[in-house]
Amino acid sequence: MKKIAILGITGSIGISTIEVIRLHPNDFKIVLATSNNNYSKLFELAVEFNIPELVITNSALQQKITDIPKNSDLTFGENELQRKIESVDSDIVLNAISGSAGLRSSITTISKGADLALANKESLVMAGHKIMKMLEHSNTNLIPVDSEHSAILQAIGNSTPDEVLSIILTASGGPFRDLPMSEFKNITVEETLKHPTWNMGAKITIDSATMMNKGLEIIEAHWLFHKSYDDIKAIIHPQSIVHSFVEFVDGSIVAQLSFPTMQIPILYALTHPHHIKSTIPKTNIIDLPNLNFYELAIERYPLYDIAVNAGMEGGILPTVLNSSNETAIDLFLNKKICFTHISRIVEKQISKFHNFQDPSIEEIIKINKDVYIQTKQDYKSLI
Repeated sequence: MKKIAILGITGSIGISTIEVIRLHPNDFKIVLATSNNNYSKLFELAVEFNIPELVITNSALQQKITDIPKNSDLTFGENELQRKIESVDSDIVLNAISGSAGLRSSITTISKGADLALANKESLVMAGHKIMKMLEHSNTNLIPVDSEHSAILQAIGNSTPDEVLSIILTASGGPFRDLPMSEFKNITVEETLKHPTWNMGAKITIDSATMMNKGLEIIEAHWLFHKSYDDIKAIIHPQSIVHSFVEFVDGSIVAQLSFPTMQIPILYALTHPHHIKSTIPKTNIIDLPNLNFYELAIERYPLYDIAVNAGMEGGILPTVLNSSNETAIDLFLNKKICFTHISRIVEKQISKFHNFQDPSIEEIIKINKDVYIQTKQDYKSLI
């Protein structure tokens, strides 16, 4: 039985992981679970799965919570989370923390040497250069959880990077792929959160609508699969059935297909490099809709281009990209800016930042925080 730590268990990826574990109770044991705010759901799951170690990263809740599950030990705060990752005996850590807050946990997991199932793409976006170096001196296997990168991993198999000519990620196009661009200024938060094919958390759903999500995934794929940015691209695939293509140097193209559910890539991440029998609903080829593929229009999705260019520049710019985007999403969710302001804020913050190469983890964390605060304070001048 594999011992699993689930970081961000109450988020969308965490809940999908729970659904997988319910289908495979004899294969997995949850030994550590965390949440930032949703302690009621965390406690409910702790009772159901008899989870011994719990962490709530929002320390402010410590004064509010009195009753905890009787068989669980509960601690609070980011530092306690890192201590628990280090001390709890786990075979694999699934990092499903949303946004830049997940970076430290990825670093701690690799330092410990446990396998890392990574759903927190920001870890590689901000610190891919450091994480790749750490992995060279660690026993950690890094397994991507994103459906696109899971598809690439499966398609590549045992092939070397030299055998891969190009990687093609697919994108649904989000809820506004057919909306006239003249109407973008009127897009509401509620409309943005209605993804046409996936059920995800608020941050990633908005990133999908702006296509920032796909830009971040390009950066992630660059680090995971050791390919040049020139050899990685994204295309629009509205049905979300093909999750990625890998083109080999001999002309072969391999794709991974399934109906849009995160349960399949999560299960594969937890069992990698093996596929195990599961009762997850199967994809019936006969029932598939017609599959369409289109070029991605940069004028419709400017954040995609901004993100890819920041990845190519490297250094501290991907951190500035990520932090200003997270801030803009917060502002949009709180209805302080409109949808089109998100890309404007990110572009302006990147354009005025002096880049430097090979930032340390400490510099990344500090600048990520500084940019967030500065963007929050000065957003009106940026729009």
